[in-house]
Amino acid sequence: MDDILNFSVLPGDGIGPEVMNVALSILKIVGRENGFALEYKTNDVGGIAIDNQGKALPDATLNDCRQRDAILFGSVGGPKWESLPPKEQPERAALLPLRKAFNLYANIRPGCLFPELVDLSPLKTQTIPDGLDIVCIRELTGGIYFGQPKETTTLEDGDTQAVDTMVYRKSEIERIAKIASITAETRSKKVCSVDKANVLETSILWRNTVTEYFQQNAPGIELSHMYVDNAAMQLVRDPSQFDVILTENMFGDILSDEMAVICGSLGMLSSASLGTRANSLGQPFGLYEPAGGTAPDIAGKNLANPCAQILSAALMLRYSFGLEDAAKSIENAIKQTIADGLRTCDIATGNPGIGTSEMGQEIAKRL
Repeated sequence: MDDILNFSVLPGDGIGPEVMNVALSILKIVGRENGFALEYKTNDVGGIAIDNQGKALPDATLNDCRQRDAILFGSVGGPKWESLPPKEQPERAALLPLRKAFNLYANIRPGCLFPELVDLSPLKTQTIPDGLDIVCIRELTGGIYFGQPKETTTLEDGDTQAVDTMVYRKSEIERIAKIASITAETRSKKVCSVDKANVLETSILWRNTVTEYFQQNAPGIELSHMYVDNAAMQLVRDPSQFDVILTENMFGDILSDEMAVICGSLGMLSSASLGTRANSLGQPFGLYEPAGGTAPDIAGKNLANPCAQILSAALMLRYSFGLEDAAKSIENAIKQTIADGLRTCDIATGNPGIGTSEMGQEIAKRL
């Protein structure tokens, strides 16, 4: 009897449903080849949830996610909902509560630029002739995005003051350092921890804790430290010097997006956000999503690149279901498809490219 993979599907807005359908079709094919079946429910999230149920993360969606072993997420937001108050807009009112509800503290974002796509990077071949393979490990539930107090007030003199609070605990830093060390063990055994320890108290604690953790628990990993402003510059100057980047929430938000641009197209970049609790299989509960947005300008036109969503599904197989061979089969199929010159319009050079569904079909042929 086939194993059953039990997960919640949240396609979201814009191109989300299109690329999600392709990813699910790939998962079904891989399941037949690897002896597992899919059990999932599609739920509203983001702007479509606001339209249908009055808020970006409906109770029914959250409750379904709680019954599952993982979440496969699309993308949320778009111009239609930009006039809403900030706290009610799709991304802030859906993703942040999901991270909090499942304590999704570890964001793993691969930055992979295939050699065949080097010309798409703004750095071009003179800097990265063989492509790139970097992973950014970002702490996701601490720091300035979640610290309290967080408020805007009117002062006695009539001026307006806004306050965001940056807070980190040693235990939060230790657990994300562990994820970085585990990741580095499977790669080049090299971690660069990024902070602002020359200015911020939280970064001083970060640097001291990371140093102590690696000395005690991962002495075989080469650990270096870099200030965030220098790291931003070095990513542009010579990104191949990095292998695993470890950093806190806000710095990781910025650096991972810079890394995405360097890698040529958001349509190729996936991510995993892992929680503190194990799922029913004893694996990490996680949320898996592409790095890009909803791209409302091309939604419904069969133009979107489904690779990021498919690669996110592969990460789900790897981390939440322990199916490494199945995950690799998907990644290798995408690499072969790209190597064979088949690309969607965002990564096509010299031709219009193929459509979303056609790209999915070509990947499926190479599984």
